[in-house]
Amino acid sequence: MCTCLLLMYKSTLTDPPAPQTRPTTPQTSPWRSSPLILDGYNSIVDNQPLGMHCNSCSLVTSSGHLTGSGRGVDIDRADCVIRMNDAPTEGHEQDVGRRTSLRVVAHSSMNQVLRNRQNLLQSRQDSVFVFWGPSSLMSLQGSVYKKLQGIKKALPKLKVYIISQKKMQQLDKVFKEETGKDRRISQSWLSTGWFTMILAIELCNRVNVYGMVSPEFCQDSTHTVPYHYYGPSKILECAMYLSHERGKRGGHHRFITEKQVFASWARTFNIHFHQPDWTPMLPAQNSTSTSVTQGS
Repeated sequence: MCTCLLLMYKSTLTDPPAPQTRPTTPQTSPWRSSPLILDGYNSIVDNQPLGMHCNSCSLVTSSGHLTGSGRGVDIDRADCVIRMNDAPTEGHEQDVGRRTSLRVVAHSSMNQVLRNRQNLLQSRQDSVFVFWGPSSLMSLQGSVYKKLQGIKKALPKLKVYIISQKKMQQLDKVFKEETGKDRRISQSWLSTGWFTMILAIELCNRVNVYGMVSPEFCQDSTHTVPYHYYGPSKILECAMYLSHERGKRGGHHRFITEKQVFASWARTFNIHFHQPDWTPMLPAQNSTSTSVTQGS
């Protein structure tokens, strides 16, 4: 995979490093139009873009790899802590930390967030919430947008933003350019992890990702790590990833394909993976792409 489309967004970037080496000084984000203003993440109140910047960020996944990890102190040490959907901290502080600076939430996770309103919303009014979804739900007349208006009215101090449809289309193009695959044709959805990783690259000088496995991890069929560190579900992470990667009937995420892109970006940008700890493999010589599991 290449980062050609990433590099198109900022003409002032220096040439990308040679494929066989990782840069000693990783590149800054090509999406960031200025150090503080993040276009495409718009306030539900006045449609103004998000103004935020962090030197270091902990991007905390929902993976079962975090259970028993004891990474909470490391996670909270970052300037900003980014979480996803309804992933809780209460009862898991030792492994995932206590702080939340920003939370990215999918339209499909709205009800779960509302069910845990006290812990995720009312006690977190100093956090930024960024919601994403299709235009039918996120437009002024959309059901999710109306729910967000209700939340904002009930909790006026809450910082609520949505990803604009223009931004959504842009990130669709990034996926197609990076993978050579049109997600619409393959009847798949980009995951919350996709939007969160891109926001983290825009927002942070350094991104430490906790709980994200390498693209090759699930090639070993003996892994029994749960999909989430919380909740009663007994779904295994690799079973979920492989099922979605191979799915052909629509409504799937291409988790493994996305991780291949993230690994490619980490060879250029300041992204580091922990729990499990891994470093992206160097691409094969004379190769600009990585094979993807069937069905992607």
